Amino acid sequence: MNFPLKNIPERTSIPRNNGLTMIMDKGLSIEEVKNFISIARPYIDIVKLGFGTAAVTPNLKAKIEVYQEQDIPVYFGGTLFEAFAIRGQFEDYLNIVKEYGLQHVEVSDGSMSIDQSTKCHYIERLAKEVTVFSEVGSKDATHIIPPYKWIELMRSELSAGSKYVIAEAREAGNVGIYRGSGEVREGLVQEILTQIPAQKIIWEAPQKAQQVYFMELLGANVNLGNIAPNDVLPVEATRIGLRGDTFHFYLDK
Repeated sequence: MNFPLKNIPERTSIPRNNGLTMIMDKGLSIEEVKNFISIARPYIDIVKLGFGTAAVTPNLKAKIEVYQEQDIPVYFGGTLFEAFAIRGQFEDYLNIVKEYGLQHVEVSDGSMSIDQSTKCHYIERLAKEVTVFSEVGSKDATHIIPPYKWIELMRSELSAGSKYVIAEAREAGNVGIYRGSGEVREGLVQEILTQIPAQKIIWEAPQKAQQVYFMELLGANVNLGNIAPNDVLPVEATRIGLRGDTFHFYLDK
């Protein structure tokens, strides 16, 4: 931090295990990636190439290498995994992950239906090769998963080898752990936290009000995902009480 302010919460340091900011890159150019890194590197923990955009990104290898040269983990969005899995091309997917030198993957079932044992099998297979993040929750707003089931799914995926479980919200923040309005399903979140350690969950939180909710609930070092590149510095300032929404969080500590 540039200024000697008191009562600023201590942030974990890169490489972080807690307090992660996962960025969603939905199509930055190579030059935009370089510019983004130049200002935001201290606050970038991991980058997801959103949904299936990696399949249509020109000069993909060169773009990934820009992130890798700065020791920034990057991975393909879970939808791309699903696109391969549903077509029976899991081995092709694994080969592509290796070809691009990726050390992280996301296993999800937000768009397709597979039984949990099959999903956990994918996690187990991939965990032998790379670090796995698995996403829990559906992208279908009409598919409401009860809290006990969220807990059951998260627990089984962590046991299968996921380093973190990601709580689904889509890039808009209007499904999964949120209502269609973007409002947090607080009862669901609170119940999940009775059984799953907060440090093992990445909460997708693209909207500012969602980010503030989790910071107030779990502190400055909550794991947040689906953060837009332009929001990385605002999110970091919000984490440490330097935005109006969190300004009073730490003054009396």
